[in-house]
Amino acid sequence: MVEFFTTTYLGIALTIVGQCFLVLIPLLVALAFLMYADRKIWAAVQMRRGPNVVGVFGVLQSFADFLKYIVKEVVVPAGADKAVFFLAPMISFVMAVIAWVAIPFNDGWVISNLNVAILYIFAISSLEVYGVIMGGWASNSKYAFLGSLRSAAQMISYEVSIGLIIIGVILSTGSMNFGDIVAAQDGDYGLFSWYWLPHFPMVVLFFISALAETNRPPFDLPEAESELVAGYQVEYSSTPFLLFMIGELMAVVLMCALISLLFFGGWLSPIPGLPDGIFWMIAKMSVAFFFFSMIKAITPRYRYDQLMRIGWKVFLPFSLFWVVLVAFFAQYGAFGGAYARWAVGG
Repeated sequence: MVEFFTTTYLGIALTIVGQCFLVLIPLLVALAFLMYADRKIWAAVQMRRGPNVVGVFGVLQSFADFLKYIVKEVVVPAGADKAVFFLAPMISFVMAVIAWVAIPFNDGWVISNLNVAILYIFAISSLEVYGVIMGGWASNSKYAFLGSLRSAAQMISYEVSIGLIIIGVILSTGSMNFGDIVAAQDGDYGLFSWYWLPHFPMVVLFFISALAETNRPPFDLPEAESELVAGYQVEYSSTPFLLFMIGELMAVVLMCALISLLFFGGWLSPIPGLPDGIFWMIAKMSVAFFFFSMIKAITPRYRYDQLMRIGWKVFLPFSLFWVVLVAFFAQYGAFGGAYARWAVGG
């Protein structure tokens, strides 16, 4: 039986499909509870109850919303390009899903252990822009089209900063493989061996850039209700709207995973002696998501000109300067080789 799944084409295909479902199904279920947690955190900050009707403490509210979107009527605006109109949310959803192919949850727990995993993630996240642009253009609405242009400009602007920040981590590790990046952070000092310490300024910049990249408050300008009537997805309803929302939330969780892997040791234990494992990876992603939710609840929305100015005039020069600085530190082994883990072996 084992030989069938490892030596035959059909067996290998079934194994890959099984691995994909093993990642996708828990991820989709987790998204439902993360949405519930997001709404509960927001409600707690505003001294409200939040979801509290469907299920115990409202824990099944996300599943009720899911069913509501499934059974609602799909409304297509008059004059819309129907083919592109329905293709856009599919692209946003599929791009968000296939990015998880290269994300490891534990040592060796990854669908595809790519040597260029970071490059793959960066390429996939760049393609998500097309779903947004196509959705706004195909809706035959000036508000939706303007919202899609805003979103595209915003995502492209902050992808540049994210890319430069990641280059600093690559320079320190000497590899674009997530397993190698986590292994480079495995030191004798526990959490003080992780990259958050030597790359601390970039942790803050990466987090803020992730907020802008995923259109999360306070950078949700493409969905500014007072200006654009909910942005590029204003003409969408039912299942197409649900696909946009799942893709957007999945991108947020992906950023939480990247923060955990790049700066906080992934599945490594924060205390030397405690066993490593997937528990630590999930815990770190949950903490990162909590900060995403808190920022949404306590931070006022920026103006669009402020958003773009921060991206191009602050984050871009600072992250580019950091790449040069890390390259200098790595070349000359500064700070005991903290910036050259590839040279000292972690």
